[in-house]
Amino acid sequence: MTHPISHHPVAEQPLDVRRRLDGPGPFDNKDEADRSAATRLRRYLRERLTDDLPRQVADQRERGGVTVTHEARRELARNVLDEALRVHTENELAAGRQLLLHEAEQRVVSEVVNEVFGMAGLQPLLDDPSVETINANRYDRVFVQYDDGRRVRVGPIAGSNEELTDLVRLLAARASSQERRFDQGSPAVNLQLPGGERLFAVMGVTAGGVTALSIRRHGYLTVTLPELRCRGTLDSGVEAFLRAVVKARRNVVITGGTGAGKTTLLRALASEMDPLERVVTVEDAFELGLDHDPDIHADVTAFQAREPNVEGHGAISQADLVRWALRMSPDRVIVGEIRGPEVIPMCNAMSQGNDGSMSTLHASSSRIAFTRLASYAAQGVERLPVEATNLLVASAVHVVVHLARAADRRTRVVSSIREVVGADGPQVISNEVYRPGPDRRARPVAGALRGDTLDDLVDVGFDPAVLENPEGWWAP
Repeated sequence: MTHPISHHPVAEQPLDVRRRLDGPGPFDNKDEADRSAATRLRRYLRERLTDDLPRQVADQRERGGVTVTHEARRELARNVLDEALRVHTENELAAGRQLLLHEAEQRVVSEVVNEVFGMAGLQPLLDDPSVETINANRYDRVFVQYDDGRRVRVGPIAGSNEELTDLVRLLAARASSQERRFDQGSPAVNLQLPGGERLFAVMGVTAGGVTALSIRRHGYLTVTLPELRCRGTLDSGVEAFLRAVVKARRNVVITGGTGAGKTTLLRALASEMDPLERVVTVEDAFELGLDHDPDIHADVTAFQAREPNVEGHGAISQADLVRWALRMSPDRVIVGEIRGPEVIPMCNAMSQGNDGSMSTLHASSSRIAFTRLASYAAQGVERLPVEATNLLVASAVHVVVHLARAADRRTRVVSSIREVVGADGPQVISNEVYRPGPDRRARPVAGALRGDTLDDLVDVGFDPAVLENPEGWWAP
């Protein structure tokens, strides 16, 4: 059951969203004259900023003899736009045209600044830390989900479909790691925004051919298992078990649906590694960010897949990167998400000495993970039969951890943990060490863990007594 979408009254909206919904502004449909005035103003301000800002930056650099900072560039841009607004107002009055109200004028100025230095109409939503997901079915049909589970429709994020397309194209060109195309030849783009959010956008393939996008924010770029316990994702018993799994260098696959918290849990597990272990990460688009905090992970090489260029050359897949990662002398290899033929080199990495490696996988349950891995393996150039795939998976993956929504549909929780035992023809054999209770939170299953596995966990400090409480250790 999903949260019902609610149309909250204007007074209940966040301040930035409220302004977009109620006051006169450049995206309102109430008055065509206002729309035309806003379009003229925006076009003029863009022209002046494009022409004048580079010159003023060069003058300030020459006078000061130092590089102009981002903050200084933004201040210069504001000065340029203030002067341009004055000139534009005089020209509009001379032509006998209607002027925008002061609030709407300032909003256009802010949006033009955000186009250059920020995210344009997306910026107010990205500035709100409680916004977790932004889904735009078109430029003026936008829904956000907050971190408490609420879903709300908000105002437009652009003035037209063309403006939204241009914004996504600009963000793709600005991508910090590599420029990504967004055009009819490459109608989909997946990238990381400067704030760490993940953006996926498409054009020309939706109803009406409009641009649509989805932005997901990971609110916890650094997180630990104790922090997840405090947030209700796991109890003290699961925390101790997973810590021992990492310390004992078990290979882990984290499963769950979209937005279940797989990446967050992976970061928390990684925080239990020795800070000096060499880690190589492989992702479709940078998201993990394990290299951001050298106190937690001092030795990280982060790989990102690459799309083909205009001529159709230069593509580098995640499968290629996993193979390359094995040549980088890693202690552990982490694949941000298995979604295709990279499953075979990943399993090879896990079974050839890189114990303690990890990945995430979209799956509806811990059991179905094995079927999903087999289906992805079938896409590889190796074309392994299912029996060979299962043998490979069984030799590589030690533990599957499944995340789900609790009964309240808001809290993300560890719901199931499986220990992989072996393979029997078309099946991977596993023991469910933790299984979901009535509230979908994981409870230990007495005697399910194999003795040799338990011995390995005890060797790294695990207390077997935490498995003896059938109700788990969830706080009341």
